[in-house]
Amino acid sequence: MPKYVIGVDFGTESGRAVLVKVANGEELATAVYPYSHGVIDERLPILGKEIRLEQDWALQDPQDYIRVFQQTIPQVLALSGVDAADVIGVGIDFTACTMLPVKADGTPLCVLPHFRENPHAWVKLWKHHSAQPEADHINEAARQMGEPWLKRYGGKISSEWFFSKVLQILNDAPEIYQAADRLIEAADWVVWQLTGVETRNACTAGYKAIWSKREGFPSPEYFEKLHPSMKHVIQEKMSPDIRPMGEKAGGLSEQAAQWTHLKKGTAVAIANVDAHVAVPAATVTEPGRMVMIMGTSTCDMVLGDKERFVPGMCGYVEDGIIPGFFGYEAGQSCVGDHFAWFVEHCVSGAYELEAKARGVDIHKLLEEKVARLTPGESGLLALDWWNGNRSVLVDVDLTGLIIGATLATKPEEIYRALIEATAYGKRVIIETFIDNEVPIHELIACGGLPEKNKVLMQIYADVIGLPIRVNASKQTSALGSAMFGAVAAGKAAGGYESIYEAAKYMAHLKDETYIPDPENQKIYNQLYAEYLILHDYFGRGENDVMKRLKHIKAEQMKV
Repeated sequence: MPKYVIGVDFGTESGRAVLVKVANGEELATAVYPYSHGVIDERLPILGKEIRLEQDWALQDPQDYIRVFQQTIPQVLALSGVDAADVIGVGIDFTACTMLPVKADGTPLCVLPHFRENPHAWVKLWKHHSAQPEADHINEAARQMGEPWLKRYGGKISSEWFFSKVLQILNDAPEIYQAADRLIEAADWVVWQLTGVETRNACTAGYKAIWSKREGFPSPEYFEKLHPSMKHVIQEKMSPDIRPMGEKAGGLSEQAAQWTHLKKGTAVAIANVDAHVAVPAATVTEPGRMVMIMGTSTCDMVLGDKERFVPGMCGYVEDGIIPGFFGYEAGQSCVGDHFAWFVEHCVSGAYELEAKARGVDIHKLLEEKVARLTPGESGLLALDWWNGNRSVLVDVDLTGLIIGATLATKPEEIYRALIEATAYGKRVIIETFIDNEVPIHELIACGGLPEKNKVLMQIYADVIGLPIRVNASKQTSALGSAMFGAVAAGKAAGGYESIYEAAKYMAHLKDETYIPDPENQKIYNQLYAEYLILHDYFGRGENDVMKRLKHIKAEQMKV
């Protein structure tokens, strides 16, 4: 009988499950559960209470994560007709760093009545950026103490990372810090809910929590410098026991079996990160090929066989993606979100009516109009920092910019300029890797955007100057998680011995390749040179007008 695995991918707005045939990676069924509370960034979802959140907050409800298991896994079983007895493994991945404070039994503090109205008791989503002062303190303390690990993260720890959020809880809500028996990544928490066993994965620990295979976590003395109460944060609130990807975390508990309609004891893999788990699912198991996971934001993953310090990257972890390699990560905080913002707030009613009359999505209409434009025709240039800059500037206080607009500027011209801006930002990342001896000669795209917008992909190829191939799976991260589920189940159960073997049989690319157009490249090289001037002028301290405006805004919001 054929064997199957299930991958569950927890994204920013929803969770999705895919049921996959182990033998060849065929995806038989997919189900999506949109989180009932989505991203909580204005007020807590408490009936009868008006508890507003400050600027740059992004929370979630952990109960939504349980509902993902309860809704999507039974759906894929029903849709596929697969017998639960033939499902040998489950793998999960998660956006990161997404973390929460819990009790010793795993109960989130935010579900307890006496903590529910405290925002710090809730899940802090990856794009929770209000911990920037804490990130600044973490970086300054590391520089003062000469901490060698800071270079692994391009010289800066982000406000998105684990200990920035931990320190914010301790500074602003010490009662929450004291009440939390465990501070944990949501990825590890959901695996705990499936198995009844707390485990910590090497991917989130390495990329988001300053852990390395060779040195472990920073010293107690460093954490004490951050805050006296944090001296023993690892022993008291976390765990020094970090498990590699591909291992089995445990088997499904009785409760989880009831949620999912799977068999009790079904193998559950150690947790992973959505971007990182996509790499083997995109056929990449060797250096030189960068995987771009393109959605609301973009994560860039590349393997290297040597240790290299790359300024402004998110970090690198030995064995962090694929055993035997250093896994390097970079990314952009605003890509799909960039385009959604424009469509929701800046497109005229006439375009909405045209799209409706033609029966097409507004993004599709804009894509068609963008395709009729040539590079440079609009006279526009934009910076892609609507949600801050993740790489290479690592600065959440940067904001967006469009220059060159006139009264004749059309929506499709702005839309194209925003696409081009994200492509220029990607080129900065790629050139920074190459300049620091991490080679990249081909790009593999996966995620929602490559499926939806072919014009965008050609613009990326033209701007960057490298060929781009597209992954065959529409759910690359979920497929990657399913592949690790097959490895966790093991050969004897019908799975695989390693992720290399799983990738050989389960991962596939489409036949299409986007090849750079030489004529377009000439124009884009000129525009990119102008982009770099703006990038450095506004992003490297010569003119901090963006930060000053953001400060004025924050002050006025308090009035």
